[in-house]
Amino acid sequence: MSIHKPKNLFPFFFFFFSSSMEPCTGVVKYVSILLVFFLNLSSSSTLTPSLLDAVVTNTTVLHRNFTAVSQFRLINRQILKDCSASNPFLTLNVTSNSPLSDDTFITVTATAVSNPSDGDWVAMISPSDSDVKSCILNEFYYLQTGDTAKLPLLCHYPVKAQYMKNDPDYLSCKKKECKKFQNGKCVVTTCSGSIKFHVVNIRSDIEFVFFSGGFLTPCVAARSTPLSFANPKKPLYGHLSSVDSTGSSMRLTWVSGDKEPQLIQYANGKTVTSAVTTFSQADMCSSDLPSPAKDFGWHDPGYIHSAVMTGLKPSSTFSYSYGSNLVGWSEQIQFSTPPAGGADELRFIAYGDMGKTPLDESEEHYIQPGALSVIKAIANDVNSNSVHSVFHIGDISYATGFLAEWDFFLNLINPVASRISYMTAIGNHERDYVDSGSVYITPDSGGECGVPYETYFPMPTEAKDKPWYSIEQASVHFTVISTEHDWSENSEQYEWMKKDMASVNRQNTPWLVFMGHRPMYTSNHGLFSFDDKFTKAVEPLLFENKVDLVLFGHVHNYERTCSVLQGKCKAMPTKDKSGVDTYDNRNYSAPVHAIIGMAGFTLDKFSNHVESWSLKRISEFGYLRAHATRNHLSLEFVISKTKEVKDSFRITK
Repeated sequence: MSIHKPKNLFPFFFFFFSSSMEPCTGVVKYVSILLVFFLNLSSSSTLTPSLLDAVVTNTTVLHRNFTAVSQFRLINRQILKDCSASNPFLTLNVTSNSPLSDDTFITVTATAVSNPSDGDWVAMISPSDSDVKSCILNEFYYLQTGDTAKLPLLCHYPVKAQYMKNDPDYLSCKKKECKKFQNGKCVVTTCSGSIKFHVVNIRSDIEFVFFSGGFLTPCVAARSTPLSFANPKKPLYGHLSSVDSTGSSMRLTWVSGDKEPQLIQYANGKTVTSAVTTFSQADMCSSDLPSPAKDFGWHDPGYIHSAVMTGLKPSSTFSYSYGSNLVGWSEQIQFSTPPAGGADELRFIAYGDMGKTPLDESEEHYIQPGALSVIKAIANDVNSNSVHSVFHIGDISYATGFLAEWDFFLNLINPVASRISYMTAIGNHERDYVDSGSVYITPDSGGECGVPYETYFPMPTEAKDKPWYSIEQASVHFTVISTEHDWSENSEQYEWMKKDMASVNRQNTPWLVFMGHRPMYTSNHGLFSFDDKFTKAVEPLLFENKVDLVLFGHVHNYERTCSVLQGKCKAMPTKDKSGVDTYDNRNYSAPVHAIIGMAGFTLDKFSNHVESWSLKRISEFGYLRAHATRNHLSLEFVISKTKEVKDSFRITK
């Protein structure tokens, strides 16, 4: 795609107030004042150093409160220098299987620490030859991310970091060692501590670096020897997706350090050869201000392999492995095909905004605290053979320009995505960037602009950067759109939506489910939570085509509406014998909407004000579980930690 440079400082404002802080209530007035300030500057004057200092000072609290800019994210702008008071005894030792396996824990031990401090920490650097000192750029280069630290950018992103105080014995120096005796007495005593890191195969070697001075003013005190993975070319992270509505073909996509085509062996003797692709820094978006993906967040993705298994039977179980004799094979994995369009019964799971949770105590870029519990709960459902497919509707990994995070995410979802069809929709954190062609010009993708997303998750779309599609499974027709691409009336996507929904054979697939990322209705009126223009343009199509259920994410909670149109309830559910809310669509009135962005990202709270169309509001981590027959569409909101069903409703015909 062609990228145009910004012509004024209007995009610069959005780097401060990215919708990654969505939703941030209570700051709209403050934001509006700053918007006017920036627009005036862009049209009438330059941003002088004194003015810039004032802006930085006045926005520090705002950024830290609303953009999830942790201290760890701030280290990306610090000067990493050698500690002025060096300790000749200090060493950093690593205990692990050597070379490294594909998914392992590493114990890092700092020994001979002279004065343990709560500012001591260890970073995992990859590749090991990365320059961990400073890349001196002016303030514009780091202010675009909303980071207000007044030090130059790092030359490369540390994948993980942990404070040594995660070892409860570290600060109290319970593990002591005498390094120097004088006249029979110990005159130099040192301390040690150990912390564990979870590591997955990211193909490049890694190194651990010990810093003192905390995240804000770090200095290099010691480094480990580099560590390599046993097989950097190993085929990993295979995940499935449907390619059509027959249930007889399934796509498998995986990652490897090897560019040569590999094979899938499946269904007792069949084979298919992979197509191989990758992407480079040149494919990432940027502007006058370099993006994380283009700069300090870049990590080589290796090669992405993809192939379609054909000749399968719908609603059936098969096994597969992938790889080659040269680089190795995956384990044998059992998977299930979804039912063909027109069949009677479908069980699916849907959610948005998952991301990843570290399996250790590390600080990482963009941690989503609920992701681990949600994917574990879904894996239990998959293992019980009670799920045919998954729909993840936007904000997939939250890598946002820090490319190594994709590997950790793919590893996290593998117990689910390797077993059943894992369908996705694009969100703001996959696509949006200044002058990239996205509807919203906030830099939420960190410069990825949809390239990694579409490479890792090839959906049955018509073309690149047109991430909308439809698919039928059993009695359900799914229309999946992009809220980040032009949806205005007469746009290409609008015309596609109109044609797709009008063409649905309701005798074959009686249920029409519409999916995307940004919602039309939400009780959360924070900045960037929803867009009235989107609702006005697309909602009439939903009504005209009698859409039964609308699923969106983006807002990080669960909310269910009445049968709503133009902000008004057109029909209310009634209670069945079991007390379950039941919507009778025999006399269609309007679609039911559900916000399901509660699968990982820090939850949004609800205000005390309840909209008239809002029937259920829950701020807990979980997922939506659905069961469709030809006459009933039953849905449950499941709390991931307890597996409790917190809300249930039905739509009948």
